[in-house]
Amino acid sequence: MSTRRHRAACVLVLGAAMAASACSTDSGTDAAVSTPPPSTTPEVITASQAPAVPPFIARVQVVRLPSGTSVQVYPTASGRAAQGTGDNAVAWAEVLADDPGADTPGMRAQFDCHWTFARIVAPDKPSWNLEPWRPVVSAQQMIDDRCNPGGAEE
Repeated sequence: MSTRRHRAACVLVLGAAMAASACSTDSGTDAAVSTPPPSTTPEVITASQAPAVPPFIARVQVVRLPSGTSVQVYPTASGRAAQGTGDNAVAWAEVLADDPGADTPGMRAQFDCHWTFARIVAPDKPSWNLEPWRPVVSAQQMIDDRCNPGGAEE
């Protein structure tokens, strides 16, 4: 190798070595790159991050109103906070365990609407009122009617 090429190679190697050693030209100093050790502390999940657990429904009460029958569903705090996949179905099963007569498409649609939207729009609403006399409507109409198609909220 020629002297000129040898010097160029040394400059390249020296430049790379200086970059790797944090550009230190002090030969008496070791410039070591340190990385912190991996954390061994487990991630802490707070109560607000923990998955909600059943029961999601505190009680179901069937009442007679001037407009007709109303099934009043009272969610638990866990039911108001639930966000897991399938929590809606678990909560609906709890409603049906208390009132098997609620098992109609219109009642389920009203419940789904309350589960999805009422918890956000009116989180402190004591009960979600489902009425069997309300018509079965499209999902969009259900939303437009604020979960109460065919008449005012009970």
